[in-house]
Amino acid sequence: MKRITASTIIILVFIRLFSLQETYCQAKITGQISISGAFALYPMAVKWSEEFRKIYPDVRIDISAGGAGKGIADALGGMVEIGMVSREIYTEELNKGAFPIAVTKDAVVAVISESNPALNEILIRGLKKDAGNNIWITGKFTTWAQAFGVKSATPIHIYTRSDACGAAEMWAKYFGKKQEDLLGVGVFGDPGLAQAVKRDPLGIGFNNIGYAYDAKTKLQVKGLRVVPIDINNNGKIDDDENFYTTMNDLIAAIASGKYPSPPARELFFVCKGNPKNNKVLTEFIKWVLSDGQQFVYEAGYISLPKEKILSERKKLE
Repeated sequence: MKRITASTIIILVFIRLFSLQETYCQAKITGQISISGAFALYPMAVKWSEEFRKIYPDVRIDISAGGAGKGIADALGGMVEIGMVSREIYTEELNKGAFPIAVTKDAVVAVISESNPALNEILIRGLKKDAGNNIWITGKFTTWAQAFGVKSATPIHIYTRSDACGAAEMWAKYFGKKQEDLLGVGVFGDPGLAQAVKRDPLGIGFNNIGYAYDAKTKLQVKGLRVVPIDINNNGKIDDDENFYTTMNDLIAAIASGKYPSPPARELFFVCKGNPKNNKVLTEFIKWVLSDGQQFVYEAGYISLPKEKILSERKKLE
């Protein structure tokens, strides 16, 4: 009995030593990763970097937001290791060496000021796709009465993004167009556009959901209201179209396919070429596509299907 106990102790000691060695090796992974790009992916990337560095404290990760266009330009130009991109990758970008890896999903929503004089009526009626097209694309609708059928002759103040970004690209794609086709006063960045609409009672714009909702409370940002999409085009928001009260409600609708895609979309990390020979970079991306997925929901994003995650991980092999 004593011999068995002694053997067991020796085995446990070896297991413990091996575990400590493995942990030590993990902690000794060093390097630096620079990331820039989409405002849509910025909060999620920050959360991932914070959690990753708890495991690998010797890794430095620098992150900046500047729009999807800047992200992919920085990646292809060798300015950063990862470009955050919130739209599809163009063929010409793939030809230049863009190596996209889908990491999560979110959506773009229409927003108006909470001070809009016809707020309640607008939220009851919702935004028809054709009305959105005539606001941002054709410019035919210039008043709230035309766009929403409300009893108001006041003009619509239209806002869009001034920077090359995925949010504008996907909002335009919902109408079958491109970002350059969108009308409105151009404002830089998600935070800037949200602030511009919030301050203008007659303003309408669009934001990634991470800037329309508070990440902590999961409620819509104070001063801003998300405009529901009238998906069935019947002039009112039905019960099965009413999923905007909280961020979690909207996330569930996106995940189930109730919210249209576009403007729902996948979000990408883009490298210049396959990063498989860059150990710290591949470790980070593999972690994002495994343990890192546990932080997606709480940060206000939607996890990719398991099959998609597996296929993205295989790209790095």
